[in-house]
Amino acid sequence: AYLAYKKSLEGKPDPGIINGFTPDQRFFLGWAQVWATNQRPEAMRLQVATDPHPLARFRVNGPLSNLPEFARAFSCSEGQPMARPAAERCEIW
Repeated sequence: AYLAYKKSLEGKPDPGIINGFTPDQRFFLGWAQVWATNQRPEAMRLQVATDPHPLARFRVNGPLSNLPEFARAFSCSEGQPMARPAAERCEIW
C-alpha cells in the first residue's frame, strides 16, 4: 500500500506538512487509525483464546516496525522499538 501511495504522488506537487505531519507520516498514521481499538482486558483475553488473528496493536506495531520507510518517516534510529535492526526485519517481497 505504501508503494502504491508513493506511486500515486508521482508528477504531483508535494502535499506538504499538515498539522505538523509530513505526507509519509500521515500515511502511516492512517494505517494505525484503521486498527485503533479500546479493548477491555477480558475482551483481549477472549480474542487471544478464540481468534487466530493478532490483537490490533500487533497488526500495527509488527508490520510498521519492519518497514525502513516508517523509521525514516518518524526519524527512528535503528534498534528503537519501532525500528528493528536490518538483520531482524521480516521481509516478504
